[in-house]
Amino acid sequence: MRTIAVINAKGGCGKTTIATSLASALAWEGHAVALADMDPQRSASDWLGQRPEDYPALSGIDAGSGTRPLGDIDTLIIDTPAGLAGNELEQIIKRAQTVLVPVLPSPVDMRAAWRFLSHLQDLRAVRNRDTALGLIANRVRPHTIIYRELTGFLDGFRVPVVGQLRDSMNYVRSFEKGLAVADLPPYLAWQDWEEWETVLTWIRSKNSQGKGAAPGSLLAAAMQRLTGA
Repeated sequence: MRTIAVINAKGGCGKTTIATSLASALAWEGHAVALADMDPQRSASDWLGQRPEDYPALSGIDAGSGTRPLGDIDTLIIDTPAGLAGNELEQIIKRAQTVLVPVLPSPVDMRAAWRFLSHLQDLRAVRNRDTALGLIANRVRPHTIIYRELTGFLDGFRVPVVGQLRDSMNYVRSFEKGLAVADLPPYLAWQDWEEWETVLTWIRSKNSQGKGAAPGSLLAAAMQRLTGA
């Protein structure tokens, strides 16, 4: 099973939107996807509960209720909570093959991301390339000063920038209905589709697939942490 974790210690950077968007896009490609909601706010679980039946199915893992996915799953996507640190962060980094880190174009977010990414690069799993990191510039508005600052900031890391996602109301409107931009018709979301294809191209590549451990122990640990079991 492929395990992809969406992580940033700072809240409000779009982790849930990216996790749900990726889950939907991979489901359209024919993958059997499970979406694990580790965030106490349960936004990903609420989104999944709103998802219409006539779109590609996704299994849900709600750490709040203890539900598990049904059937054979080949891809596990983990929406992590804000403030993840210490041993919990290290265990996720150690066991996930792929980690996506969204970064917003704001001075506060960039300063927080600098500290967080510097810490991630010091972890053994990242140093040994057991876990692959990819940065996503999220909610960007090209041709703005802060966008240029964000681009220069991201170029300062030895971590690939695997995608740039525009600041689009398509994400807000689709999320409210349990959908993602991959579920929207092309006349509405063709530009978002093009941006996500860049992310998906990296996800499909060998460069994105570290040698992380099987996700079973990771998921069990996450469920235990959040349910108190």
